[in-house]
Amino acid sequence: MQPVSASLNAARCSVTYGAVLRVPHVARLLTSTLIGRLPSGMAPLAIVLVGLDGGYGTAGALAACYLLANAAGGPVLGRLVDRRGQTRVLTVSALIATAGFALILVNDSQVLGALIAGFARPPLDATQRSLFRPLMPDRDHEHVVLALDASAQELIYIAGPLTAAAVAWAASAQTALLATAAIGLVGTLLVVTSPPSRAWRPTPRAADWLGPLRSTGLRRLYAAMACAGVPMGAIVPVAVRMGDRLQAPGLAGLLPAALSVGAVIGGIVYGARTRTGPVYGHLLLLCAMWAAGWLPLMAATGPVTAVAACLVPGAAMAPLLSAAYILTAHSAPEGRATEAAALLVAALDIGCAAGTAAAAAPLGLLLLPVGGAAALLLLVAGPTGDRRSLPFSAPAQTREAP
Repeated sequence: MQPVSASLNAARCSVTYGAVLRVPHVARLLTSTLIGRLPSGMAPLAIVLVGLDGGYGTAGALAACYLLANAAGGPVLGRLVDRRGQTRVLTVSALIATAGFALILVNDSQVLGALIAGFARPPLDATQRSLFRPLMPDRDHEHVVLALDASAQELIYIAGPLTAAAVAWAASAQTALLATAAIGLVGTLLVVTSPPSRAWRPTPRAADWLGPLRSTGLRRLYAAMACAGVPMGAIVPVAVRMGDRLQAPGLAGLLPAALSVGAVIGGIVYGARTRTGPVYGHLLLLCAMWAAGWLPLMAATGPVTAVAACLVPGAAMAPLLSAAYILTAHSAPEGRATEAAALLVAALDIGCAAGTAAAAAPLGLLLLPVGGAAALLLLVAGPTGDRRSLPFSAPAQTREAP
């Protein structure tokens, strides 16, 4: 790979968010997928609220079933999308997920319903990123729109629980669950009826059961992102314990919200800046920031300092995810971009689930920096060559129509 010259970097204008949003169909795709992915933030709380009639243990088990099934189903549906196209797979999966949510309301079928709803949740985060690439005129635009999407995604985890709680308070937990299903279905239909999604066609590829997992570099990246996901899952139980220790129960909700707010701010700032150098180098730096960013929270002595400290790792979270998605997209085997992105989401989900479970231990607070540090170690020992030298900026290139 030839290096990008200094003169080319100097001549390149920074791509703005406005320029990206003016690209045809981008604004609709961002809005539609935000609606379709809102259940990711609503469903866990809505399921817990419905399951509380059976006790906290039952409620937690139902939510865990949903999350684990989601991690398992995403790559399967991603592979189907890469083989059959988006329209049929996303529409059918959305209908099945809706039926699964309804089944949770039937007492004897709650576990089955949670498994169905989780497994069939449309992988909109993965499919959207496969739509962005052919729409963008060059790699600069692609990286900015991915940074914008990573920031916007954090709004889901702020607005989702608030929406579920508001509907449950105004009506009932059952209504909140049905609203979750309806919003997911509407958002998915908005995506599949968009021109880019309807025009998207699978790329012919050789049969391979391992798919993206055959790539050593991607396997290492997935393992690293699973480690990076541990603090994302651990923050909720850690926040509960910290709230008890500091006699501030409100921290249970405030700390995860502060993390998401920090991610929104960090992602927007990161996407607005002109980036140079290899993507892999940015990923290493962001992983180091993700690990070190938790240290102020561990030293917090009061509720206010704890909330402020949680903004620090949040500022690295969305940029970290953006860089990981960029590397995944450019490392994916031909015709397997959706599956590769879905596997990245699954790795993060598995890490989140592990972090949530392990954070209940007495030393659960240590998981926050340790998860990021483990991810950094895996990446430092990662692949060399084209994957490490993939630059952020590249000349505009002709892309095939979607």
